[in-house]
Amino acid sequence: MSKIYQYQPRIEFKPKGLSDISDLQIDDHWKLYEGYVKQVNALNAELAFLRSEKKTNSLAYADRRRRYGFEYNGMVLHEFYFGNLTADSTTLRQSALRTNIEATWGSVEAWREDFALCGLTRGVGWAILYLDPVTKDLTNHFIREHHEGHISTFVPILAMDVWEHAYMVDHHADGRATYIEAFLKNINWEINEKRYDDACAGKQIFRFEV
Repeated sequence: MSKIYQYQPRIEFKPKGLSDISDLQIDDHWKLYEGYVKQVNALNAELAFLRSEKKTNSLAYADRRRRYGFEYNGMVLHEFYFGNLTADSTTLRQSALRTNIEATWGSVEAWREDFALCGLTRGVGWAILYLDPVTKDLTNHFIREHHEGHISTFVPILAMDVWEHAYMVDHHADGRATYIEAFLKNINWEINEKRYDDACAGKQIFRFEV
């Protein structure tokens, strides 16, 4: 059986001391992320085993393959999410990212309002600020669940989880609006600026070093 990469929860991404998002909320949410990592590893191992047994035409292989996008995107988006939060958040400084946001929405404040409204879209999912690496356009998207609706080749710059598990400990089931306000106060703009600069330069955005 071929070598399979074993993913590990990226503990360096786990934020602490956020404003209006408690460590207890993060701990609870983190368990779900760890579950995605575990499921990705299990899926890869099972698919590799089925391939070694020449069972790629089996119902089991097809079923596991269908789960690929769900588990992988659950892992990857949570790494983007936790990685773009920090207790040391500052305002978006003068940068190429800010210039593009202002050119697109008119002001950072107008972008924040649009992004918050994106996150308030009825239904579970994600609000993602995407960059089109070809045109350099920025757009806010509501992504239903986390394995459907992603724009091929677009690069996520800022990812906000708006499933209830992201905020129920602190803000309860009906507290998405206050959670979004809290999220926007804890953005790690340094990370997001780097993601943007790397994407514009045609570089791969690495979630972590391997």
